[in-house]
Amino acid sequence: MSTTHELKAQVRERVGKGAARELRRNSMVPAVIYGDNKDPLTIAVPYKELSMLINAGGFSNTILEVEVDGTKHRVLPKDYQREPVRDFFTHVDFLRIGRNTRVTVEIPVHYINEDDCPGIRKGGVLNVVRHHLEVTCSANAIPEYFEIDLTGLGIEDVVHASRIALPEGVKLTVTDRDPTMCSIAPPTVSTAAGDAEEAPAADEVPVAGDEEAEEGGE
Repeated sequence: MSTTHELKAQVRERVGKGAARELRRNSMVPAVIYGDNKDPLTIAVPYKELSMLINAGGFSNTILEVEVDGTKHRVLPKDYQREPVRDFFTHVDFLRIGRNTRVTVEIPVHYINEDDCPGIRKGGVLNVVRHHLEVTCSANAIPEYFEIDLTGLGIEDVVHASRIALPEGVKLTVTDRDPTMCSIAPPTVSTAAGDAEEAPAADEVPVAGDEEAEEGGE
């Protein structure tokens, strides 16, 4: 289950580029809360707290309780923008969560027990196709991550999304195929050592003119 964090915000009295620039000068980030059949609420959130949440990872799957003038709004981050040159946050969109809200989210996938994977022990390479898996689920029951156990996998074995045991109410967004998650690729054989063995030693390589010099010496 995803963790709920609290974030304090203030109502934005004015909107527009000028008002947004003024907020950023005061270390605030313009934002909006929308959804759940309610009017959008324009707010501003502290830059430092927002930056810490985003940089901690998993921001898009983190449920927040945003407090505005004493009222708490349960939300899920849907998007945020950065200034392309100076790379600071310029705006955030929050989706208001209701009792029956379902969301589409990307859940991290962890690959575990590499030491118990025969294919890797024999020199095979773990080829990860997907580090995340997109699912739909209740906004109040977002999985924190999925795990794929590599135990027993041999070289050229392939793991598909159907191997993951999804919690009740969680469904893949892709329904027309079984997405590939990872495979154990055969080891890459380097020919560098063989080439080195076949190459003649430096003192065995003939130098142009050596034979003529020897003949002339006779």
